Amino acid sequence: MLELWNAQFLGNSLGRWTLALITFLVTFTLLPIAKGFIAARRRRWRQAGGVRLPEAVELAGRLVERTSRLFLWAVALYLASRYLALPARVERILTFVIVALFWIQAGLWAMTGVRFAVLRRGRRLEEPDSALSGSIDIILFAAGILVWAMVLLLALDNMGVEIKPLLAGLGIGGIAVALAVQTVLGDLLASMSIALDKPFVIGDFLSVDDYQGSVEHIGVKSTRLRSLSGEQIVMSNTDILKARVRNFGRMRERRAVFQIGVHYDTRAESLAAIPAVIREIVQSQANVRFDRCHFLTYGDTALQFETVYFVTRADFATYADIQQSINLAILARLRTMDVKFAAPTRSVLYIENPASVAQPGGSGK
Repeated sequence: MLELWNAQFLGNSLGRWTLALITFLVTFTLLPIAKGFIAARRRRWRQAGGVRLPEAVELAGRLVERTSRLFLWAVALYLASRYLALPARVERILTFVIVALFWIQAGLWAMTGVRFAVLRRGRRLEEPDSALSGSIDIILFAAGILVWAMVLLLALDNMGVEIKPLLAGLGIGGIAVALAVQTVLGDLLASMSIALDKPFVIGDFLSVDDYQGSVEHIGVKSTRLRSLSGEQIVMSNTDILKARVRNFGRMRERRAVFQIGVHYDTRAESLAAIPAVIREIVQSQANVRFDRCHFLTYGDTALQFETVYFVTRADFATYADIQQSINLAILARLRTMDVKFAAPTRSVLYIENPASVAQPGGSGK
């Protein structure tokens, strides 16, 4: 039995092969079981109402869930290989595979940490951060480029590749690539500018040149608006930053101006009372701050009164409801004051004998 245990197979005894196999099977069995157990417990805690895990525990749970089975296979293979004396060629291939899988998993863990940090900032705010939700894709894209570039360089360095000449080559090649895809890079930099400066966020209503719509999505290359008529407007980030953008979503209040014209035959006493009447009507509305009302000009067909007030809520529907109530109230009050609204006058030309006009030299009799 001892002789069989020490028998050589591919340069290793049967005993070593047995220990390596047991180590591989145990490791590859226990690690996935532990991962599944932690993930199941985390899901139960998350589904339980009112239970909020500490941030460190939450991050650890996310990292465990993001651990791939391929990485667990590499860990089991590495531990098993410690019992074996492998040929140099096989050892190099095994090292290459394990190092590559390790750094890929490190990149996945790093991206999980970045996403957790971004979402944690949003959870700490009392209200949902629409600016953060609009720029999260851009932040993750930029972080992904940085993380995976570092992963690639570190992996190559661990594999014995000289990365200094590679970095020099990447610098020269990067200039050529930048010139070839400068439009895409311009949109990418514009998206980063939007993410950092936050001139608008998802949900804001924008007017960009001749286009108007609500922001639906802020991407790496383009921003999508939903117009009032329903269609989607896709605009590159570079074009948006070059244009004059009017952001109605940042309005704190809406200024409203309207005019009414009354008949020239209106008595002076009634004209003097109209501003006070309109002031009373405007101030009786909710969410309104009155500014002024004046008999402003002598129009061609009417005496013009101009009223200015502010709606303390920015949405257009509220303004429309208030203006409708004001218009109806003014109409009713002015009728009780026997004040008439002026209407445009029309001049009509009557021809007594059209035949005389049609005939050249007609006398018109």
